[in-house]
Amino acid sequence: MHEPGSRTSDYDYSLPERLIAQEPVEPRDASRLLVVDRARGTLAHRHFRDLLEYVAPGDTLVVNTTQVFRARLLATRDSGAPAEVFLLRPFEGDTVWEAMVQPGAKVKPGRRVHVAPGFDIDVLETTPRHTRLVRLDIDATVYATVHAAIEVCGHVPLPPYITRADTPGDASRYQTVYARTPGSVAAPTAGLHFTPELLARLSERGVERAEVTLHVGAGTFRPIADEDPSRHLMHEEWCEVPDATARQLAATRARGGRIWAVGTTAVRTLESAVDADGVVQPGAQETNLFIRPPQTLRAVDCVITNFHQPRSTLLMLVASAMGYDLMRRAYDEALREEYRFLSYGDAMCIL
Repeated sequence: MHEPGSRTSDYDYSLPERLIAQEPVEPRDASRLLVVDRARGTLAHRHFRDLLEYVAPGDTLVVNTTQVFRARLLATRDSGAPAEVFLLRPFEGDTVWEAMVQPGAKVKPGRRVHVAPGFDIDVLETTPRHTRLVRLDIDATVYATVHAAIEVCGHVPLPPYITRADTPGDASRYQTVYARTPGSVAAPTAGLHFTPELLARLSERGVERAEVTLHVGAGTFRPIADEDPSRHLMHEEWCEVPDATARQLAATRARGGRIWAVGTTAVRTLESAVDADGVVQPGAQETNLFIRPPQTLRAVDCVITNFHQPRSTLLMLVASAMGYDLMRRAYDEALREEYRFLSYGDAMCIL
């Protein structure tokens, strides 16, 4: 017998397609909120705007200020057949990028695809991660910069489980209201529920806000294939804890306040930066931290998160935050009560 929560199959569950949110609710803070109290072992059904009742004066909310860019480029091959280049991150300057391509068997090194007049992409080589290095070739008389070409021609990179095409509304809705540092190919979705008004009310209540940055990569959607999760390879993501944030969190701890991580990206950033004494240190780094039981969180007291896919690293992180058995209870309850799951879905608050 293995310890419950130690194998990938322990994180399997049946997610009905009808519960995968295809559209966001309006307003943002009207989404549902499952409140999990670890000390009492209780579950409560609320709405996100009720978060005001749980975050106390003197607590600090840590938010990820990353901004989603238009990473999905639809193109054609020389034959006229369709192709797709999904940009992951700059590799060399602003012209050479790591990317995923489709169809992989056709879009090989040495090939060129065409995004728009004045915007072509050359496939250079295959990486050890089976992604591609590509060069973005723009006509300077058409686009001022490579990033301008991406913003004009690219599509909002909605996750693959959102089966519709992106719309103009997604450009703002698949973005937190405090996003300001471009670099992510997926939104830090727990933050999508905040409105400027809710943030203002939290501030009036005496709740502080601290900022970190983690640029979300496509690896966030990659399921764990091996039954032994320790064999799963996490893709690296760039993250940063500013000096001001490290000082702010130390002050929160000193006064007895709680540190709230808004989303798994904020959790991973803080847990990647915490030292042996439990103090969050400032700085930037590439992190491939994989948080899973029996690990527990050392830098974070409370977590706000959405509902995650089966067999995912994100679900394992949640189990680390609240305990495996309570996580299963919470997910069973969310399924029974038909919460909306994944990026545009409802939220959970782990106290």
